[in-house]
Amino acid sequence: MSFYTCNRSGSCPGVISGNPINGICEKACIQVDKVLDAGMRQIQETNVQVTVTNQNPASPTTPLTFVSAVTDGDTVISNLNIERLTDKPNFARVSFDAIVPILVTYTDANGVMGTGTSSITIPNDVIMFIPQPSIVPYRIEVFGAMSSPMGTYVSGSTFSISACVTLITRVLVKSEILVPSYGYCSPPPAQEYTQEICSGVFELPIFPTAIQNQRL
Repeated sequence: MSFYTCNRSGSCPGVISGNPINGICEKACIQVDKVLDAGMRQIQETNVQVTVTNQNPASPTTPLTFVSAVTDGDTVISNLNIERLTDKPNFARVSFDAIVPILVTYTDANGVMGTGTSSITIPNDVIMFIPQPSIVPYRIEVFGAMSSPMGTYVSGSTFSISACVTLITRVLVKSEILVPSYGYCSPPPAQEYTQEICSGVFELPIFPTAIQNQRL
């Protein structure tokens, strides 16, 4: 049974049926990252030069043949600059470089599959809602996803790739908010996976079944 399909009213998350107020038993203060603003950019980059390191297996035989490249970890922000707009005091120009780590897959001259790590840097320059100064500060975070189905080998451990990049920039603040609550979740028992290799054994009786004497 899945935790999210539990149908016990008020004790498991899921679709509400009936009056949503029924079952509310308290006001709960929860600590969350409140999203004040968010925006998404999708960028197509061509002829991006990436040099891979941490090659596995080490020292592949060149030339290499590009297979694919995908995101490999969390995106990091560098060179962040926030400049408030004079005509819109609650908004600002947010510029930074998004460094997206990637994993490159290739085959070497002997046909051996290998991988290596690298990163691509995408400049980002957007207008975002920025709150006024407060004791609890806001922060800028970015989620990055990259996929590259096309690329060519250049030399050494360098490739030239085409990259499809999605960047989602968020303005976050650590907040404590008051919400109506149905109380604590009550997870149902998990269904254990088995290969049923003992089903025939477990179905046997504990003791032999008595056989009545029969006369011929």
